[in-house]
Amino acid sequence: MNVLIIEDEKPSARRLNRMLGEINITVNEMLHSVEEAIVWFKKNKHPDLIFLDIQLSDGLSFEIFDQVEVKSAIIFTTAFDEYALQAFKLNSVDYLLKPIDDEDLANAVKKFKERTPATQNVALNFDDIRKLLGATPVDREYKKRFTTKIGSHIKMIPIDEIECFYSENKGTYAATIDGRNYLLDTTLELLENDLEPEVFFRVSRKYYININAIKDIISYTNSRLKIKLNHWNEHEIIVSRERVKDFKTWIA
Repeated sequence: MNVLIIEDEKPSARRLNRMLGEINITVNEMLHSVEEAIVWFKKNKHPDLIFLDIQLSDGLSFEIFDQVEVKSAIIFTTAFDEYALQAFKLNSVDYLLKPIDDEDLANAVKKFKERTPATQNVALNFDDIRKLLGATPVDREYKKRFTTKIGSHIKMIPIDEIECFYSENKGTYAATIDGRNYLLDTTLELLENDLEPEVFFRVSRKYYININAIKDIISYTNSRLKIKLNHWNEHEIIVSRERVKDFKTWIA
């Protein structure tokens, strides 16, 4: 079986690769952007199965299929709400909500293997999927607070008091408006499911920032941007070059 992973978060891609290896599935290639995938598909034999993230660093992964006709079976790996995905679930092998569960992954692969050759190559209507994604339920619940343990106490941190989330020394922290930093039992990857996208944006591998905490935006080297927050000043926050376009759209 020829298997491809398209995922912009390299730690997530490596984790998925390891999980597939545990069920004896070998991944032939891992790609991380729309542009990279388009080039790859034009030069290589298309795989039997693609594990496809929807939001990549340089755009929606559906843009790949605007440029290349791909007939591979697809398992979506996404943080989008299941209600928006139900309508097109039958047009793909399956979808897996992040963080991916071992049992769900095994069942999705089993479902792919059980499909007959005649049904392996299903034409997906990506325009319809785009519309559905735009119709994700507006009443989706995001986290309103986080908790952290301080000695024998558990402290609650309201989401509107957090200026940014950041990773450091393998830990994930919340920096608050009172200048404190709290260690959280989560990762930046898992925060994707918890944070309201209109309020928080991941500007780099290391930082999620709160739009309400932005004090200044400054042009930086190599077409990047430097962000100054109202209170955070421990380290520079730089919008990575591949995220600048999406960042400008986010703040518009």
